[in-house]
Amino acid sequence: MGKKSKKTILSKLIKQIKNCKKCNLHKTRTNPVIGFGNLDTRIMICGEAPGREEDLKGFPFTGRAGKLLDRLFVLADLKRENMYIANILKCRPPKNRKPTLKEIRACLPYLKKQIEIINPEKFILLGEVAFKVFFPEKKLKDFRGKLVKKDGKEYFITYHPAAGVRFQKNKRILERDFRKFKFENEKRV
Repeated sequence: MGKKSKKTILSKLIKQIKNCKKCNLHKTRTNPVIGFGNLDTRIMICGEAPGREEDLKGFPFTGRAGKLLDRLFVLADLKRENMYIANILKCRPPKNRKPTLKEIRACLPYLKKQIEIINPEKFILLGEVAFKVFFPEKKLKDFRGKLVKKDGKEYFITYHPAAGVRFQKNKRILERDFRKFKFENEKRV
């Protein structure tokens, strides 16, 4: 798929998401947070759902968790502009609560379409919600900090940066995980 056709298909998807009413989150959102980044990337970041700042700006990972994520990218020798960043949900759950299964199921076709358009080789899954979408029968604690191969893709699993914002211990684990991702990534080049 060429860059122009990727942009065209993504533009149609963006219109669908902006008009989506598959769940009640459209009633309380300010802006849908569709995703952002390089459409020709090898690496896609998947988070849970937009937070308050993201909802206001319509852009992924712009709040405190986003600032931490940017610092983690430096540790992994990654640049935000070289990746594509998306969330499982495109609308913010009220009070940043955990998404319901109904909300995840309603939004998942949009993420699947983004994955189809971008066709990344690697994913960095941030947190339990993102992990469970790709590995529904597994436990995050058994895979955190590991690179897992599935269906011709590689998945690096770690905590959501919001967990690092809330707890210093988790921040240190995230830092260690992103350094490990850099090491694993360099081994394969």
